[in-house]
Amino acid sequence: MNIYEVVFRDKGKGYYFNGGRLKIPNRVTVIVETERGLQFGRVVRKIDLSTSIDVSNLKNVIRIATKKDYEQYLKNLRDAEEALKLAKKENENLGLGMNFLDAEFTFDRKQLFFNFHADQRVDFREMAKRLAQVYKTRIELRQIGARDKASDIGGVGMCGRLLCCTGCYKFTESITMNMAKNQNLALNPSKINGACGRLLCCLSYEDAEYIRCSYGLPSVGDEIETSRGKGKVVQIDILNRKGKVLVDNQLEEVVWNDEKDS
Repeated sequence: MNIYEVVFRDKGKGYYFNGGRLKIPNRVTVIVETERGLQFGRVVRKIDLSTSIDVSNLKNVIRIATKKDYEQYLKNLRDAEEALKLAKKENENLGLGMNFLDAEFTFDRKQLFFNFHADQRVDFREMAKRLAQVYKTRIELRQIGARDKASDIGGVGMCGRLLCCTGCYKFTESITMNMAKNQNLALNPSKINGACGRLLCCLSYEDAEYIRCSYGLPSVGDEIETSRGKGKVVQIDILNRKGKVLVDNQLEEVVWNDEKDS
């Protein structure tokens, strides 16, 4: 069994497929079976079978793409662009307030997908009916959230790098305010919110490490005993397990024992 990671768009999420006995080099395009139907994708790497991946329910690589497959893929892209223009026009006619982001045909053209963003729930049944009359295929309109919108559009974060959700980091867990609190960050929306207006994805990067390092540390405002007597904690450096304590109106630096592995 040969397992391959396949992507369907540049910098998109990778999915695992069973290639059977096929020997497929990296960057070669393939036709794969998905829950949506047949899709055109590109192999990015072969997966080591020693990796802990559940291979029992993997879909199959149907074949290495041919020149004819590639021409069909390009036609689907062109037609999807036209479908997107039509959807935007119909949205204006119907006054639905839908912000369409992209459109995509499955390789076999059995389904046509649209992603859109809207501030509230939208009754798009009439829209789907009009599109189906034109393209004679199953239409699926998917309302996505602010994070998904940022991921699709892309951009640059306050750190000066590409948005995490478009590149290196594909989050699966919820990003919570507690993560910012665990890292002693100022709870200022302009500092902890990303381009999408939601909490920064990168808050989850080191959350577990901050929790581990904070074991046994006091909180800002606590009174503790120091070598110079009782004082009030005014600053904490969690990762270095250091802090500053106000004793008799003077700041004293305190280092706590390394208990990170406790």
